[in-house]
Amino acid sequence: ELAIPVTDLGFTMGITATERLRTFNGQLWRPQEHLDRLRHSCEIVGLPTTIIEELARALDEYQDQIHRLREAGDDWAVVVFATPGSADGPTRCVHGFPLDFDRWAHQYQRGVSLRTSDHRQTPPNCWPPELKCRSRMHYYLADQQARSIEPGSRALLLDQEGYVGEASTANVVMYNESDGIVSPHMEKVLPGVSVGVVREIADRLGVPFVERDITPEAFALADEVWLSSTSVCLLSVTMLDGNPIGEGKPGPVFERFLREWDNMAGIDIAEQARKRSG
Repeated sequence: ELAIPVTDLGFTMGITATERLRTFNGQLWRPQEHLDRLRHSCEIVGLPTTIIEELARALDEYQDQIHRLREAGDDWAVVVFATPGSADGPTRCVHGFPLDFDRWAHQYQRGVSLRTSDHRQTPPNCWPPELKCRSRMHYYLADQQARSIEPGSRALLLDQEGYVGEASTANVVMYNESDGIVSPHMEKVLPGVSVGVVREIADRLGVPFVERDITPEAFALADEVWLSSTSVCLLSVTMLDGNPIGEGKPGPVFERFLREWDNMAGIDIAEQARKRSG
């Protein structure tokens, strides 16, 4: 029953600072990190950061509702957003829904296929990479292009200099035995909460985690490539532009990191998705 006026600047101009969280066993995962990033986004946009405390209280109340509404074994996506609104001031919202595990359950075993898009990441002189916002036309067009070439694939976006940037709505990293985990420079991409978890696990396991510019050629030759984002946590990229990454299946280091994530979350992430998918 939520409604937003058509005059809201979040609708008319896409000026929306947002975060998407998920739950594990009904508990919000890393809410403070998401709220901290939302605060920074609001500062960039010029929204009053006092709304963060209001949204934090709303998240607590919403989590209580999830406990009453969720079915056994289910977990939820929870979306928080704020816009400049219209005449009545900023719009603030928290809403959610059960995670649609059908969309990605099979990808833990099969992996994900990426296609390098002609559409590039927005340059930092358009808006700062650390601003998480709803202005995502470039993601949409990139995914449309990828799926027109290979149904079911996702887009890989390069930055303005031609280096690897992000997948649509996900951070990307690569793994090589010689280097450990290599990420694009965080100041060039959205610093994802989930890629931060990858770094934590790497530190705990003694696996190097470095940031540097990644050429598409080096990316294609990696031992393993992963996507990290809130809902799926971690997925393996097994194909890039029609060619296999590594052996063309989820690799052993990916499996090790996903098990560590399971331990942190208190749930078997891939098994939950398999059981809850239709």
